[in-house]
Amino acid sequence: MIDWIDVARVSVTLNVAMLLALVWIWGRNVTAFRSKHSLGLAVFGVVLLAQNVLSLYFYLFHPVLAGWFATDMPPLAWQANIVVHVLQTVALVFLLWVTWD
Repeated sequence: MIDWIDVARVSVTLNVAMLLALVWIWGRNVTAFRSKHSLGLAVFGVVLLAQNVLSLYFYLFHPVLAGWFATDMPPLAWQANIVVHVLQTVALVFLLWVTWD
C-alpha cells in the first residue's frame, strides 16, 4: 500500500523548493523593473510559499496533526489531499519552466 504521508511530504517539499526559486526570480524582477505585474507574482509566490510551508509543518512537526496525518487519516481523504498537492506540483513545474525561460 502507498504511504500517503510520504507522497504528500515529497510533493509539498518540491513545491516549497520551486516556490523559493520563483519568489527569488520574481523578487529580482520587482527590483529591476518596478512593475505591478512582477510585484503581484512575487506576492502570490510568497503567499503560496507560506501555505506550503505550513502544510509541511503540519505533516512533519505539529505535535498532534503530524501523528494523525501519519496514522489515522482515512485513505480516501489522503487521496483527495494528494491530488491537490500533486496538481500544484505540476502547475509549479510548468510555471517555473516558463519563468526560467
